[in-house]
Amino acid sequence: MTGHDLAPSPAQIQSFITDGFVRIDDAFPRALADAGRAILWAETGCDRHNRDTWTRPVIRLGGYSDAPFREASNTARLHAAYDGLVGPGRWVPPQGLGTFPVRFPSDEPPGDDGWHIDVSFALERDDPADFLSYRANLVSRGRALLMLFLFSDVGEADAPTRIRKGSHRDIARRLAGAGADGMTLGELAANGFAESARRDEVLATGPAGTVYLCHPFLVHAAQPHRGTEPRFMAQPPLYPRGAFSLEGAREGLAPVERAIVEALDADRA
Repeated sequence: MTGHDLAPSPAQIQSFITDGFVRIDDAFPRALADAGRAILWAETGCDRHNRDTWTRPVIRLGGYSDAPFREASNTARLHAAYDGLVGPGRWVPPQGLGTFPVRFPSDEPPGDDGWHIDVSFALERDDPADFLSYRANLVSRGRALLMLFLFSDVGEADAPTRIRKGSHRDIARRLAGAGADGMTLGELAANGFAESARRDEVLATGPAGTVYLCHPFLVHAAQPHRGTEPRFMAQPPLYPRGAFSLEGAREGLAPVERAIVEALDADRA
């Protein structure tokens, strides 16, 4: 099977532009998910066979560059999808996967389930210890995609990420007048992301090996885990190679750029 055969279909690309995400089934083999999950279990400090050790609703693990994670993020199917959404040569091959918020079945609130976008850069004047001071701007400096890698089977009760379908268009409009400095997460969150509250909600469910490739402006949120087995998911960025361009003919823009331009055009219509 060639890279062209693995590329997102025109319908998938249009769905990404309109809805802000595309689900890639069988994006990486289940064997890699199993190998990666074994590494992560050891890192949690919990005993997978003893639920009494599952004492917290969420344990955040740092980035991992072990072979299962590097290979999972660089399959031929995903490379074709990165090309299709961001453009050939315009993204940096992942060297691993970012933070894993491992969510355990719990009656305790997780404390991190508010609506947000994943911000990507800070200015020299910003406090690097304050995550709310990190920023996004209209050309999505520092982030080409938000990616959700499912390393365990995730059903509706297993704390799937909540996605506000089409909300990337609302954030593009908010960032339109903010210039190169953009807006901090604190500024973006000041209204509780009310502009996207009307959007339909989608759950990022699927078997292990599923990946959701999301527009960097997509509004999303965690939720409590009401299932029976912990959920293992990575949420890394795909880093850009160079800046986004929002100029020129729409047909010449990558889908991730077209989504921004079309949101602004709709606002002006």
